Amino acid sequence: MTSPTATRQMLNKVPEITAFFWVIKILCTTIGESAADYVNVTLGVGLIATTLITAVLLVVALVVQFRLDRYVPSVYWTVVALVSVVGTLITDNLTDNLGVSLWISTGVFLVLLLLTFGVWYRTERTLSIHSIVTTRREAFYWLVVVVTFALGTAAGDLLIDQLQTGLLAAVLIYAAAIAVVFVAYRFGLGATLSFWIAYVLTRPLGGSLGDFLSGDRSEGGAGLGTLLTSLLFLAAIVATVVYLSVTRVDRTERVAVRR
Repeated sequence: MTSPTATRQMLNKVPEITAFFWVIKILCTTIGESAADYVNVTLGVGLIATTLITAVLLVVALVVQFRLDRYVPSVYWTVVALVSVVGTLITDNLTDNLGVSLWISTGVFLVLLLLTFGVWYRTERTLSIHSIVTTRREAFYWLVVVVTFALGTAAGDLLIDQLQTGLLAAVLIYAAAIAVVFVAYRFGLGATLSFWIAYVLTRPLGGSLGDFLSGDRSEGGAGLGTLLTSLLFLAAIVATVVYLSVTRVDRTERVAVRR
């Protein structure tokens, strides 16, 4: 006899990939960078304490997300925003507390990402986010998301800190890289591969944007500070999520049996 849990049906647990998806993704990555810096540095909570607090919040949000049987914008994007903060802090802890080179952390996270993709594909025979309709696939999806944020943070910091790229220049470099991916997609690069490359690149783009907006003008930043930057982007995220919740323009309807 099949258990109720095994036969529970669920809709696709991620949104359609529209312009709204990329806008909120970049907003979340930016607030992840600025919010982590604000709590850690400005409020003086400390790197380890900030990491523990946000990690607990992320676990709670993930529990709520996994218990749902469909995509709910407010819950999904809360998880993404918290993953952005935690991903930033993972790399910061490796760099600041453990002294791990950004070259090493970038390489390690890249290998972890590729390995995760390999296991995911071998298990499910697809990496498409249009098929996140089982608990196992959702677990793979969120694991990949966490690694992409950590990788993006390390790559972004590497470009600015180690290669001495200016704050605004870093934003332009990553924006140009995403534009190249889009052009490649239009000329035949696979949709799934294009999506995941762009997904990785939006993390350092958003992080660099956060650094530029919050950074001191003497360092090439816009001088808004971490608090104002975080509040502005949080307001934009909330407004967009409310719009999506009301209009349902990014909902999917694909159904499968939950495992």
